[in-house]
Amino acid sequence: MKLSDFDFDLPEELIATRPVTPRPSARLLVAADDAIRDAHVRDLPDWLRPGDRLVLNDTRVIPARLAGRRWRDGEAGRVAAQIAVTLLEPRPGGLWAALVKPLRRLRTGETIEFPGGLSARLEGVGEGQALLAFNLAGDAFDAALAEVGAMPLPPYIAARRAPDARDREDYQSVFARHRGAVAAPTASLHFDDDLLAQIRALGVDFTHVTLHVGAGTFLPVKSDDIEDHQMHAEWGRVSEAAAGEIAATRAAGGRVIPVGTTALRLIETAAQGGEIAPFEGRTDIFIYPGFRFRASDALMTNFHLPRSTLMMLVSALMGRGRIRAIYAHAIAQRYRFFSYGDASLLIPPEDRGG
Repeated sequence: MKLSDFDFDLPEELIATRPVTPRPSARLLVAADDAIRDAHVRDLPDWLRPGDRLVLNDTRVIPARLAGRRWRDGEAGRVAAQIAVTLLEPRPGGLWAALVKPLRRLRTGETIEFPGGLSARLEGVGEGQALLAFNLAGDAFDAALAEVGAMPLPPYIAARRAPDARDREDYQSVFARHRGAVAAPTASLHFDDDLLAQIRALGVDFTHVTLHVGAGTFLPVKSDDIEDHQMHAEWGRVSEAAAGEIAATRAAGGRVIPVGTTALRLIETAAQGGEIAPFEGRTDIFIYPGFRFRASDALMTNFHLPRSTLMMLVSALMGRGRIRAIYAHAIAQRYRFFSYGDASLLIPPEDRGG
């Protein structure tokens, strides 16, 4: 399959830069039974059944974007250079992998100073990423990051506006628990406590899993033959209890519906042995047409970038032709796209196999 098989034309004005409020007022495209219906996220209970299970990614986005300065002595005295840092993921030994711009202005061993007494020393560089050692750790590091960091908005939003105080709430799900993501599982952003309570009252259960979404989720696919693409790796965990809940739902005939591609990728990783099992570690699973789904029966997700691995994932679930029709409908009906955009509920035929 070629990368061009997953391309489409998207009007720029359909790219959302702010979410709607309240959260469940976002629109919801429902694709089921060979039909496409227009609804809102608040209508989600109408499409669920008692005995279904929603799988929620409870990762918490950290304010990973930092603005600092590097000082160096020159002929005219101490000279500062502005340095932008985006944290990517923790590494062994208390280090952080980060994107640093401009990286060429830093030498190994030099220190970047941030507001609030936070600083980081450059320990090394590899594959375009910096390894930073911070002067604070644990709760003190978390507190400093909360004070001086900004939310790491996706590139297609950051190119249009800077992050602000609203994003600290908007770019976080109401069930976020475990810090570590530098991008939000954005389908989760449509839920509020009232909607979760309505769904639970219907007899639908919830399972929490954790996948710390990395900045690699925004990396473009460069291989024309998609099978040559190497996925980025992210850390995730499916507990023994979570695996048992998912297995019990499937055994009872209920549907397992991940909320977001991150939750889907994680439980499909945990089910690669044939059945869902506990999992903890890094996953670089790549889901594209031909993939056999072993844990997921449907998917709630936002609308994705052209030529992206996420377009390949939803095409694997629904079929390329079906996804093309779904996206054509979404564009014609002016759905809002990407992280702060609207949602879709994708329910493939139950006899699709796998």
